[in-house]
Order: sequence, then structure tokens, then C-alpha cells
Amino acid sequence: MYHYTESGLHNVWLSNGYKIRKCDDGDAVAIMDADGLHQVIGRSIASKGYMTGKEFRFLRKELDLSQNRFANWIGMSVDMVSKWERLGRVPKSACRVIQAIYLEKIDGNVKITELIERLANLDRENENRVVFEDTNEGWREAA
Repeated sequence: MYHYTESGLHNVWLSNGYKIRKCDDGDAVAIMDADGLHQVIGRSIASKGYMTGKEFRFLRKELDLSQNRFANWIGMSVDMVSKWERLGRVPKSACRVIQAIYLEKIDGNVKITELIERLANLDRENENRVVFEDTNEGWREAA
């Protein structure tokens, strides 16, 4: 398995969908359908009740939002958003907002109010390692 740290997350492992090539300077890794992989990682994060600072940063970057822009959206300071990402203590309200925005972006027709209600009822399970696999239908979280 390949430990996919390039995402900025430390708990993502790939069971397949990548190729390793030996080079003079070391190994080079090519991810097949990196966009599809990032979308399934994002959906996995956005479907949980709470997220770490690194997961929050992953979604924010996938949405192409700067810390400043997101801070302005929710009426917080840039320093506060930076602190959440660095220290990992993201308020549930900020988690729910970015999760809703992310899911709306990738699904296109999600009703934000219903989604926020659903997310509010989720309890995040403590997971040490999340494994993803590339299938004929695209990337998915492995069972």
C-alpha cells in the first residue's frame, strides 16, 4: 500500500491506483485519476461529523478558498482559521459550513439546510487509517 501524504493528510493509504517508478533521485509516484481520488477523499471527510485541522484545510483547498476568503464568509479572522488548521481544533459550526459547501459543489443539488442538519447529528468515529482503492468505477473508500 502507498501512504498518500501528498494530500496533506497523514491517514490516507492507497491500495492501488498508483505506479512507482525508480529514478536516479529516488522513487517517483504517479497517481491514476488524482482528481477522482481527491473528490472521494473530500466526500469521506465531508460526510463525517467532525474533522481535524488538516482535513479542514484539505476541503478548503479543494474548494479553492483562501483562509482569508473563508474567514470573511463566516465572519472570523484569518488568524483564527489559521489556528484551527494548525492546532486541529475546528469548531463544529465551521466544520458544518465547509462540509455543506463542499458537498454542494460536488453534488450540485444538495439542500444546505438539510445537509447541515444531517451533519449536526453525526459523531465522528476515531479512525487511525483510511484506505482508498481505485476501481473500474473510480476511486472509493475501501471496505
